[in-house]
Amino acid sequence: MKKSRKLYRNLIILAIGIYVIFTLISQQNTLNQYSQNAKDLSQKIEKEKEIKEELAKKKEDVNSLEFIEQMAREKLDMYYPNERVYVDRGM
Repeated sequence: MKKSRKLYRNLIILAIGIYVIFTLISQQNTLNQYSQNAKDLSQKIEKEKEIKEELAKKKEDVNSLEFIEQMAREKLDMYYPNERVYVDRGM
């Protein structure tokens, strides 16, 4: 009777130990995955901040006369009166 009780107790302790180890390993994998996701999201946030800064700078530049003149020349083919424009088509 004592041997069978010891055997059951040891089996229960072994089962609990295996369960605890399995749980710890799965939780560590989950934590590693969350950590990697956090790093990826941090990188995306940094990229978006850079894009935001570029757009803010471009927004300021849009109101400048130089930008308006450049866009008029490039997009609308507008030039000053009596201005000669040469286009090199050899390239």
